[in-house]
Amino acid sequence: MHIIEALNNAKKLLLSLEITPPNKGQGIDEIFNTVDNLMPFEPAFINVTYHQPQVTYEEINGTIYRIPKRKKAGTVGICASIANKYNIETVPHFICGGFNKFETEDALIDLHYLGITNLLALRGDPPLGQTAFIPEKDGHKHASELVKQINNMNKGIYLEELEDAKSTNFCIGVAGYPEKHFESPSFERDLQNLKNKVEQGAHYIITQMFYDFNAFKRFVEKAQEIGITVPIIPGIKPITHLSQLGNLPSFFYISIPHPWVEEMENARTPEKVFQAGIRKMIELCEKLIDFKVPAIHIYTMGKGKATQALLQGFLK
Repeated sequence: MHIIEALNNAKKLLLSLEITPPNKGQGIDEIFNTVDNLMPFEPAFINVTYHQPQVTYEEINGTIYRIPKRKKAGTVGICASIANKYNIETVPHFICGGFNKFETEDALIDLHYLGITNLLALRGDPPLGQTAFIPEKDGHKHASELVKQINNMNKGIYLEELEDAKSTNFCIGVAGYPEKHFESPSFERDLQNLKNKVEQGAHYIITQMFYDFNAFKRFVEKAQEIGITVPIIPGIKPITHLSQLGNLPSFFYISIPHPWVEEMENARTPEKVFQAGIRKMIELCEKLIDFKVPAIHIYTMGKGKATQALLQGFLK
């Protein structure tokens, strides 16, 4: 089922999970263990992240070789494995980085043949070691361009004119930023960029993680004011360690409300820090439910303990 159909037909709050592939050389068992523990909460779909490679150049016998090294591979394989094992919809992340538009088209055809019909279309982060996003030659610079290409294929429009071309059937999700994307000059410009993604064919929005309910509420209301009518799913990540109070804001360009920080810092043991973090997450989720969000998306990062504790708290 398409995610947008599930959202439109839902009789109750839907749950979405996001996991990250294991490091290269590791097995999939840890992911299965995480999903096993979370399946009793009946997630509607599971997202799997995609990571573009870090490109290095090495001299071998006097010749310079371009060597892409991907730390976390297997996005499509993990989606197929989870879908097969648990009979649940999976959503691979599909990014601009690392592909030109012709390679993008070929990859989309592969997904179409595999029966994967849900995608999260993203620009993607720069590779490790780079500070700015640089598209491939003949690649997409913005997620809106990727959404347009996917939507064109849904209409049977390919990069070359094909006789009796068959349409694909992708449901397209995109990212939104309650506190604006750090590269955008303003909140208003960021919202216009989001509207452009929707106009190009996006069916729904999942937000970057946030901890300030008022920031999310303002984001949704402003989005609706400028004509964005597709479902907006809040994305959250359990915060259960003191180190996250500094790491998450610096890495993801988000803010954590002072009372939240204060309550966790005043906890005296790691277990009490964990409990304080989960307690504040439950409060956030209860506000989101009262706000009538269509679903809640949880960034598990493949670690299930905190997610399980959170779900036990607000899905009781």
